[in-house]
Amino acid sequence: MYREDYDGGYAQDRSGEDVYSKPVRAGKRTYFFDVKATKGNDYYLTITESKRRIERDGRYTYDKHKIFLYKEDFQKFAEGLQDAVDYIKANCAYEVVEKNEEDGDSGVTFEEL
Repeated sequence: MYREDYDGGYAQDRSGEDVYSKPVRAGKRTYFFDVKATKGNDYYLTITESKRRIERDGRYTYDKHKIFLYKEDFQKFAEGLQDAVDYIKANCAYEVVEKNEEDGDSGVTFEEL
């Protein structure tokens, strides 16, 4: 359950002004890299993973996971991410399987989130 579920109507007060958004489709998942601005015009990044699911009644729903990343943490986050990726590449049978949009298009649009 997300924190917004507990905040009720106050969730919009915390959401920053959208400055930039970059969706990245990756198989059945879509990642959204959203730059937002605080009231003081300071920028931060939200990274959202969205995965479409089909409910038993045939409706589509989306599982979403979100992290907030603040500019003072960018360097350490990027270093940690790169270290983890390098470790996987060096220690696992790492193979990138490219899917074309017909095979792996999640059909998620930014407006649906």
